[in-house]
Amino acid sequence: MTDHVEVTNEEGVLSLRLNRPERRNAITVAMYAALADAVENAAEDTAVRVIAITGAGEDFTAGNDLADFLQEMPSPGAHTDIPVWRFLRAMAKNEIPVIAAVQGNAVGIGTTMLLHCDLVLVEEGARLVMPFVDLGLVPEAASSLILPRISSRRAAARHLLLGEPINARQALDIGIASHVIPNGTLKESLSEIVKRLLGKPTEALRQTQALLRREATGEILERMELENGHFAERLSSDEVKQAIAAFFAARGRSA
Repeated sequence: MTDHVEVTNEEGVLSLRLNRPERRNAITVAMYAALADAVENAAEDTAVRVIAITGAGEDFTAGNDLADFLQEMPSPGAHTDIPVWRFLRAMAKNEIPVIAAVQGNAVGIGTTMLLHCDLVLVEEGARLVMPFVDLGLVPEAASSLILPRISSRRAAARHLLLGEPINARQALDIGIASHVIPNGTLKESLSEIVKRLLGKPTEALRQTQALLRREATGEILERMELENGHFAERLSSDEVKQAIAAFFAARGRSA
């Protein structure tokens, strides 16, 4: 468990709050483990009716804490069940309505995890970006399957190949966001939508959420495994080593 993920389970709402604002909520291995545990456990808890994912501070999340993440990744060909993959599989198989509330930057998995949420509130001024290729990596979270389906292959190429950022209105247009929220009202908007969901018949809500996902779940899990294999292999490549070294060098110059 880690203090950098606040997990509360009250009145039918499982709240998962990324709480590392001093590092822009960059996600560590311990944070992934806490997220995975929470989502997996919710599947067995009939009292949980809604899952809400938020980030503390100015940003939703800066994505992976690269230094921490690189220490945990298995060697190519290994089949270690690391926490990030547990979390993503749990999100894909989840049958409880999930809402995410996004402000500031949502980088890498900060964007791809949204593809597994049922409702996504994005504050005006937010910036979503998936810089996998820039780091010498490939996409994860089955984003190479889901993003072309909800937008188009060419729209997905703009954001996965070129790494072009996505603003709030674009996120709504291409199907990542369900709502664009005025600045400063994200918390209130999230509370209102949670309240609306809690006011609906519980079993009908769960069954409808499951029906919306059912056809694609197996295919999504299969694509995740394919992406994970490529991802693990890429981590040992010279391209990744050079890209990540350049990333840390640039961060050092801007510090």
